[in-house]
Amino acid sequence: MTKRDQWRKFIDHPVVEWTIFFVGVLLLLLSPLAGAIPGPGGIFVFALGLAMVLKTSMWAKRRYVRFKRWQPKAGRWADWGLRRQSARRREALRKEQDPPPPIPSEAADRR
Repeated sequence: MTKRDQWRKFIDHPVVEWTIFFVGVLLLLLSPLAGAIPGPGGIFVFALGLAMVLKTSMWAKRRYVRFKRWQPKAGRWADWGLRRQSARRREALRKEQDPPPPIPSEAADRR
């Protein structure tokens, strides 16, 4: 058994999953307090808590997907912050489908 399989087996244990979930919720609740301190600490605390909750809760994942459909631009930022592989694939596909706008020629600028 590889270390990755051992780690997944450990993470999938119900006690560990619930612990990760509650620590994530605690971090989400503490993020406004960390945000009051000078610096960007609250953002990182919130992102870490959100990642932990999304890792362990199907309910939160469904709400996250609904949020991303409602606010695609904000969802793209959240995916980038969470470093999701699926977000990288979607962004690469979007860039392939949407070519950059053409650069106007100098002759068109002189008119």
